[in-house]
Amino acid sequence: MSSVRELFGYKVLARIGQGAASTIYAVQEPKTKQVYALKHVIKRTDKDDRFIEQCELEASIGAKLDHPNLRRIEKILRTRKLFRVTEIGLLMELVDAATLDRRLPTSAEGAVHIFAQVAHGLAHMHSRGFVHADMKPINVMVSEDQHVKVIDLGQACEIGTVKKRIQGTPGYMAPEQAHRAEITPQTDVYNFGATAYWVLVGEVIPTALPPKDENNSLYSGAIDPEMVKLPVPPADRLPQNGRRAGAYAVPKSLSDLIMECIQLRPEDRVSSMDAVAERLEEIHASLVNPARAAAK
Repeated sequence: MSSVRELFGYKVLARIGQGAASTIYAVQEPKTKQVYALKHVIKRTDKDDRFIEQCELEASIGAKLDHPNLRRIEKILRTRKLFRVTEIGLLMELVDAATLDRRLPTSAEGAVHIFAQVAHGLAHMHSRGFVHADMKPINVMVSEDQHVKVIDLGQACEIGTVKKRIQGTPGYMAPEQAHRAEITPQTDVYNFGATAYWVLVGEVIPTALPPKDENNSLYSGAIDPEMVKLPVPPADRLPQNGRRAGAYAVPKSLSDLIMECIQLRPEDRVSSMDAVAERLEEIHASLVNPARAAAK
């Protein structure tokens, strides 16, 4: 139980998460008894300004989105002293689910069902002019009935943004993120492919900025697909990867799609997240009813 009892007029029920400069609480609105998640950021030094600004941007982007596979952002709450924001709260939909890294699919059909929902959520963001830019397993929440919510718009930005700093998650970020080039929907296509690869295989793909303590850098200079070797396709990996019991084989159609998503050059990847979602729906249909798919 959190020692904080009240924030911005909301009753604090529990602390449910922690970020680099934020704490997430489950809170309750006293009058309606509605329960929400609240992301809380306090400005302690001038270095915290960027986290305040990030929350403001997250709220601004979230207000323009409306999709069942994206966590809803309700409103932003501020505390000011001498006309300066010193504390901020992002009121969000409380999602009763576990992150994808903790609720892994137990079949290829289940994996595709989850991936398709993620793709639809990201496609909606792109249609509204934004890129998530930080897709990874812990930013996908999966309920017990397998409903998906993509969360955390902390790195989200307008299509075409060139960021001043390298932003993203080592092991999942696209080459253009590591090279501080333009962020586009194709960036999410790559992040999505890297996420799906980890879910199916249990390993991150080699990227320009590998996870800490891993020495698997894919390249260090300019993007040159002729000079690198992509990871082994998921379908060619043994299903018993030692990460979980009851591992399953990956269909070639799904494996091919993932490999197309993680091409180094944006123009070589699947053309859009809408196209990714459409292919995933086709793959799911073929897994649910293989006889019907074979008859086509």
